[in-house]
Amino acid sequence: VQLQASGGGLVQAGGSLRLSCAASGRTYMMGWFRQALGNERDFVAAISWSGRVTDYAGSVLGRFTISRDDAKNTMYLQMDSLKPEDTAIYYCAADRNRSWVSRAPSEYESWGQGTEVTVSS
Repeated sequence: VQLQASGGGLVQAGGSLRLSCAASGRTYMMGWFRQALGNERDFVAAISWSGRVTDYAGSVLGRFTISRDDAKNTMYLQMDSLKPEDTAIYYCAADRNRSWVSRAPSEYESWGQGTEVTVSS
């Protein structure tokens, strides 16, 4: 399945952005990861195939919300109360074999191209 991420941009600290990830077909487990300059790719959030189970990294818990609309084959990441340390390229990922949630990049078979988020102080 092909993934297309969008919605990134420049925002001031305390602001909000909504990222979208459009899939070319039905997916099961989906997630968001981010990679800041010079850092490894880190887990941000994941959502199960049903949408009932979600998981968040501690650094974004309470500020970010992951959701999905399977009628549109699209996943979202609502990011509120953004901080400069949220600056990164955000990647969406999906898997058609696992229905639960995972923080391991190796368990996702498909990746989007990334969308850049910059939070100014």
